Amino acid sequence: MTSSQERIIPTDLSNEMSRSYLEYAMSVIVGRALPDARDGLKPVHRRILFAMYELGLTPDRPFRKCARVVGEVLGKYHPHGDTAVYDALVRMAQDFSMRNPLINGHGNFGSIDNDPPAAMRYTECRLQSLATNALLRDIEADTVDFADNFDGSQQEPVVLPARLPQLLLNGSSGIAVGMATNIPPHNLGELVDGVIALIHNPEISDLELMKYIPGPDFPTGGQILGRGGIKDAYLTGRGSITMRGVAEIETIHPRGRPEREAIIVTQLPYQTNKAALIEKIAELVNDKRLEGISDIRDESDRTGMRIVIELKRDAYPRVVLNNLYKQTPIQANFGANMLAIVGGEPQLITIKRFLEVFLDFRVETITRRTQYQLRKAEERDHLLQGLLVALESIDQVIQLIRHAADTATAKGELIERLNLSETQADAILQMQLRRLTALEAEKIQAEHEDLLKQIIDFRDILAKKERIEAIIEEEVTQIKEIHATPRRTEIIQGEGELLDTDLIANEQAIIILTEQGYIKRMPVSTFEAQNRATRGKAAAKIKEDDVIEHFLTCCDHDTVLFFSDRGVVYSISAYQIPAASRTARGVPIVQMLPISQEEKITSIVSVSEFTDNEYLIMLTQKGNIKKTALSAFSNIRANGLIAISLEEGDELRWVRLARTEDSVIIGTRKGMAIHFKADNQQLRPLGRATKGVKSMKLKSEDELISMDILPSQIVATIASNGEEEEEETDTEAEEIIIEEANPTGPWLLAITNNGYGKRVPVTKFRLQNRAGMGVRAIKFKNANDKLAAIHVVNPEDELMIITNRGIIIRQAVDAISLQSRNATGVRVQKLDGDDAIAAVALVPPAAEEEELV
Repeated sequence: MTSSQERIIPTDLSNEMSRSYLEYAMSVIVGRALPDARDGLKPVHRRILFAMYELGLTPDRPFRKCARVVGEVLGKYHPHGDTAVYDALVRMAQDFSMRNPLINGHGNFGSIDNDPPAAMRYTECRLQSLATNALLRDIEADTVDFADNFDGSQQEPVVLPARLPQLLLNGSSGIAVGMATNIPPHNLGELVDGVIALIHNPEISDLELMKYIPGPDFPTGGQILGRGGIKDAYLTGRGSITMRGVAEIETIHPRGRPEREAIIVTQLPYQTNKAALIEKIAELVNDKRLEGISDIRDESDRTGMRIVIELKRDAYPRVVLNNLYKQTPIQANFGANMLAIVGGEPQLITIKRFLEVFLDFRVETITRRTQYQLRKAEERDHLLQGLLVALESIDQVIQLIRHAADTATAKGELIERLNLSETQADAILQMQLRRLTALEAEKIQAEHEDLLKQIIDFRDILAKKERIEAIIEEEVTQIKEIHATPRRTEIIQGEGELLDTDLIANEQAIIILTEQGYIKRMPVSTFEAQNRATRGKAAAKIKEDDVIEHFLTCCDHDTVLFFSDRGVVYSISAYQIPAASRTARGVPIVQMLPISQEEKITSIVSVSEFTDNEYLIMLTQKGNIKKTALSAFSNIRANGLIAISLEEGDELRWVRLARTEDSVIIGTRKGMAIHFKADNQQLRPLGRATKGVKSMKLKSEDELISMDILPSQIVATIASNGEEEEEETDTEAEEIIIEEANPTGPWLLAITNNGYGKRVPVTKFRLQNRAGMGVRAIKFKNANDKLAAIHVVNPEDELMIITNRGIIIRQAVDAISLQSRNATGVRVQKLDGDDAIAAVALVPPAAEEEELV
């Protein structure tokens, strides 16, 4: 047997393949594809940042060619292709890829249309201030371990001393062997708040951390639908997060063509290619798989993104938008897979574990930094102590040095006679003569005392973990103050998701809808109570040709039902209506509901709970009234439900909630009112697709203006053969102020278009049969005056009145005088010029505070 044959070792092939492949797989996982949970970087990114730092490419220095940086990285640390290194460098400079870019790029670094960056010889770069402040600071202070590079000629950091959880801040994605990672980016300020919360309460749960870190924050903005996917990702490490672009429905005026509706897309989901999206939409339109679109164009410029999707005249904007969400990447899923290297091994980790790993690493880096600073301070103080000894015996030292044969002898004599160390003796021999002055001696003494204080402080930090945690909190707070930016991605309610009601306070709200279809929501607390007859506050920025049409008060958890003139009902939750300031116009209602331009919302009702013993009373413009069970509207389809069948030329105008025992009061423009029961004898329950029955007989040129419901407990006190109808004459009746009658309410509140109003005891409106003429409710001051609204009110109620121009006044009901039916009332709101009262609503009772999850 030859010597070469003697070196052959028989090996099982399957075992050898398994071992070799496993070594290769771990090499890819740890050394290439997966980020380290401590600094959130893969080796290539870490090497690029460190090489740039070594080259001095800090934010205050000039830009340097990217080719120079790539060459430095390849030659010293990363022996792979230059394309891989340059691609990694480019991504760290793209503000649409990184939530907080780490590199400041100069030149063409690509675009959201997937345009490639310019060649590395043309582009320039330097570090962003966030990279130096939050990743590279203190790297010289022995905070992290260094290892040999690929050929042993250089040392490179194993990890960077990150001051922020960079892995969550900018996210990461990578495909290894047999596993992959996909971590979404987050908001810097929210991450800092989460870190601080974990420091203060180490037992905090993942769910409680979601109060501070509600979800990802993508660099391209957009929206996240629901919190279910976020919760799965944070609690289990895996979850599907639904992203959606931001699209608005606007009326545009194309040059030379009539105005039409268009969908304007201003933000896209993370990592969506804009050019490919437009091409996809055009392809779907050409294949007839997407209806209602007449034109699509990209009007994006350096001020922002703007994709205009023009609609055909007969298209329903909301339906087209929903189809775009369903069939195109305007809505996409982010498959979160929170996999990272922890302790040298790949681990699937939760949101709390992410922060714990970061905090443990941060404690270690601060401990090592403090030990380094302590060591340096002790070494310096040791030298200073030697210099102080020499200064005390300066004559002896000078004589000793002068008589020494050489430096080595002088050094030995100093060590022996003055009991110094070699380091101290060297420092004395190197001391310049100018250090012998009294001033220099004082400086040495002062520096020695200062170092003693520092040494005590460093030792105290090392002895107390709470001191280290306080330093971590201080440092992350400083970074937050410098680098934090507002959240870009909005988290909105997901379809069929119930979690949001647990996370949203059930506050009192006002909902305003204008004639031209702009809707918004505001807290009732925006308007404090005012005195009667004052002007009020502006509640909306109204266009010159627009007026307030609907005004509703409710609570944020309520379901809001929108009834259109065509007899169709739509439904959304109150908190889904975008909140806005007093001076904001609001958003078009067509963005919220799938209604056409010709369809108009005529009534809004808020429902807290869909119970079996409640009904909706519906009244049309021509006076048809019907009662339908509220439970019939508990599941309203996305495109609405038929609520009532209408005669030709009729419109659904008023809808109110009522019980069978309640009664109905209807008011007319000329000041008449009819009061009848809502029981099954007067109003029997009907299905949704029915017309109803006649409600009231009207005089010539009169019309219905309002309807309200009188609670059952009051109806019982009003005798069916109550007060006889007062005779109506042309002479002015005396205005009688009722002092004692029915002081506890309820009353009928009557408000005229010119700002006058009064309370009348409901007992003054006898119960009649349906379809009667009714009785007079108010007498007008002028012939042009009209009744604007009627409401049933109680002593504790507050009302809010809004004018056509959007001026709101909030006042207590008892501030309005109690008068007879024939009285004209008192001024309740001072009006400007030709302004008029548009609507009246009652402030809902304050909702009980709910504990937030």
